[in-house]
Amino acid sequence: MDERIFKHEEKAIFSLRSLYRKYGYLPYKMSKFEEYEYYIRNKDFLISDRIITFNDTNGKLLALKPDVTLSIVKNGEDHPGCKQKVYYNENIYRISETTGQYKEIMQAGVECIGDIGMYDIFEVLSLAAQSLALISEDYILQISHLGILSAVLNDACTDRNFTQKAIRYISGKNVHDLSRLCAEYSVSADKAQMLTAFTQTYGKRDLVIAKLEALCGGSADAALLELKTLSALLDTLPHPERIVFDFSVVNNMSYYNGIVFTGFLKGISDGVLAGGQYDKLMQKLQRNSGAIGFAVYLDLLEQLSVSSAAYDVDVLLLYSENTDPELVCENVQRLIAEGKTVSAQKSIPCKLRYKTVLEI
Repeated sequence: MDERIFKHEEKAIFSLRSLYRKYGYLPYKMSKFEEYEYYIRNKDFLISDRIITFNDTNGKLLALKPDVTLSIVKNGEDHPGCKQKVYYNENIYRISETTGQYKEIMQAGVECIGDIGMYDIFEVLSLAAQSLALISEDYILQISHLGILSAVLNDACTDRNFTQKAIRYISGKNVHDLSRLCAEYSVSADKAQMLTAFTQTYGKRDLVIAKLEALCGGSADAALLELKTLSALLDTLPHPERIVFDFSVVNNMSYYNGIVFTGFLKGISDGVLAGGQYDKLMQKLQRNSGAIGFAVYLDLLEQLSVSSAAYDVDVLLLYSENTDPELVCENVQRLIAEGKTVSAQKSIPCKLRYKTVLEI
């Protein structure tokens, strides 16, 4: 079968499914909708609280699924010593940031829920890196540790408002406003300097670890040791230089803890992959398990298709009104047999991109 007939996102789905099955992740299917109340109770976990709703036949208010992780957590069970390892390929429904309209978004990903240890964290990060590599060899996986960031923030100031604002400025690498915020909340000069240093704590993992060792106090020792152990494991992967530490990667700290990460592909401005540990969400939903997972936003791969496809067809075959149809058919079949794609036309379409033109 000619793979060129598939879009990037369609080819990615097949490749990702095969990858996840190799590591023992099982397919997970779910309904397209959940009770609206469930999403409202956990709206802070969602990217947007604007949700498509409708009434069921019994009058209950339902919502088209804006998130996959919440559904998997809701329908799972805790089994001490075991892990639920699933992968999915689902459509979710969210507001588009570009158009402001509702959009159906194709999403694939994995969730590892249960007795989570260092190997499981590494395995999920490995799958994240491999997922990016399957789509494009030109990728970057950025990793952060919220345990370290949380320790530094708490050491600087315990005010919740300060923490929320500081996280936003660190995420945006905004040194100016972060310095102003520290002055506003009377944060000492040395601790303010430590916080602003976090906006520039990114790059090669060994260099970042050395910088963190100089910056962080004893409160972050356990998290830093975890990060060093993880980095050593990541060095065993193909192209470890594409996996970097970046402490501007910050997810909602009310739900996430520990390792969080984002993946980027050349040619796409937004992150195409995002994930992390979400033990705090599990606790909020009265689950006793740990959890880590990620999602690949397949709809963004449309941008990759536009930028990477130089031509629509290999050959534009032009013929006249009087050309014998058998002659057209003969030429089309010959070109296809040579492995080329062909568009037979009587005139040149204005938007068709082609490598060569042949006239009969």
